[in-house]
Amino acid sequence: MPAISKINRSLVKTSLRMDDKKKTVSTSAMEKEWLEIQAAQQNPARFRPLYERYYEEIFRFIYRRTSNESLSADICSQVFLKALQQLKKYSYKGVPFSAWLYRIASNEVAQHFRNHKKNRVVSVEDYQLSDMIDEMEEDGDKEQLRNLLLNALDNLKLNDLQLIELRFFEQRPFKEIAEILNITESNAKVKTYRILERLKKYMK
Repeated sequence: MPAISKINRSLVKTSLRMDDKKKTVSTSAMEKEWLEIQAAQQNPARFRPLYERYYEEIFRFIYRRTSNESLSADICSQVFLKALQQLKKYSYKGVPFSAWLYRIASNEVAQHFRNHKKNRVVSVEDYQLSDMIDEMEEDGDKEQLRNLLLNALDNLKLNDLQLIELRFFEQRPFKEIAEILNITESNAKVKTYRILERLKKYMK
């Protein structure tokens, strides 16, 4: 598996194609789920349907950052334990409940790699790089452009790479990205397009 590794991350091409394409969640669905969450806030036993609904999704999110099944399972268990412990503090903000779980998962993954001083994995596929190139309106040989983009991505700070990862490799809406990263939606958009401009410069 080809990989680019620098100070604090490994950027790898993988064969793990996302089957769980991001779909827009309707307001009515989120409001219905908010009722389930409120029930679980009153009675922790009611948390099980939420756990069963999101376990696989959160596991995939973690696995794309670790490439280690056992480690991913351990971190995923910790995520849901913390979610249950902190559930009473959760309030509906017009984004899916999963975004809150992703924020906890992102923090747990970051904490793990800080504690163990190991490289964090960033998983990416050729079709995702091609989508980014189309977004950047870059013309030329696709394979060469993908390689240039991989090199450019490896020059990004980890926080910037995380934003690109969420937006382009996991195809998340800006509103959800903002919730995961604890920033405003407008800030998420501005940062993303500034990063794209920097990537263009790196590629040239």
